[in-house]
Amino acid sequence: MQTPTSDSATSDPADPRIADAVQAARLYYFQDQTMAAIGRDMGVSRSTVSRLITYARTSGLVEIKISTPHGQAPRIEREFSERYGVRAHVVTVPELVGDLERLEKVATFAGRLLASFFDSDMVMGIAWGTTLSEVSKHLAPKRTYNSYVVQLNGAANTRTTGISYASDIIRTIADAYGALPQGFPVPAFFDYPETREQLWRERSIKRVLDMQKRMDLAVFSIGVPGGNVPSHVYTAGYLEPDEAEALRRDGVVGDIATVFFRSDGSYRGIELNERASGPRLDLFEKVARRVCIVAGTAKLPALEGALRGGLITDLIIDDVSATALVS
Repeated sequence: MQTPTSDSATSDPADPRIADAVQAARLYYFQDQTMAAIGRDMGVSRSTVSRLITYARTSGLVEIKISTPHGQAPRIEREFSERYGVRAHVVTVPELVGDLERLEKVATFAGRLLASFFDSDMVMGIAWGTTLSEVSKHLAPKRTYNSYVVQLNGAANTRTTGISYASDIIRTIADAYGALPQGFPVPAFFDYPETREQLWRERSIKRVLDMQKRMDLAVFSIGVPGGNVPSHVYTAGYLEPDEAEALRRDGVVGDIATVFFRSDGSYRGIELNERASGPRLDLFEKVARRVCIVAGTAKLPALEGALRGGLITDLIIDDVSATALVS
């Protein structure tokens, strides 16, 4: 495990702890000194050193990267690579925990890992939802420059605006990296395909669409109906009963950024997709890194469809679900 100190932390430069935290982190990570030895050198207690090192990690002064030697990845991660051609990051979770705690542990892992995927001069696309809301609570801060976080799909619906929910997620993620947030103030689903076509011609909306096309990194989960932790789009008034029935008739198993797909990964010919504000999945496939975050077995049929469709490059998933999928 390589743990470099970083000069690009998001900490407040006026915080008096920074200098001490940097010194403690360098002694601990670069010179392999014990906390007791560091305490003697700095004239503070061992517990103070522990707090300084913890502060260095949580404030972004330290970034942790794990380099896996070629061929030494855990067996189940190798299976994902061989079967689906994706990089899997399998999160160990106690088998008997509930789905909410399982989601929290996977989201915590994902929040830390994202910092290693995102850097200056990059555009990150975010598909809002239950999972990304949880991920946004566990981000490892990192200072970047000339970077953007863009919302991939609209959030307004006929019952609530949904805009503040999605905007909070986008803003929280952008703030963690010193990036500029870009919202997408349109409905999740339009009433008519023609309305979307006309609005997409507006310059203010076209600017967001152009930014989406420049994405270096897309981060999303997979929405599915049902499960103990239901996906936001299926529970917050986004779908009318006749629309949900039409999705069942079309053989839909899930969605990415409110764009629906079938068990084989296909998505064409689904009527609701013609009215969805999310990016067309054929354009989505062109994004260099597409990170999918999944917790719980309820999403496995949809996840398998997305994997078959080649919609994912990196997968963050709990070990129970991962084992169930590849078994």
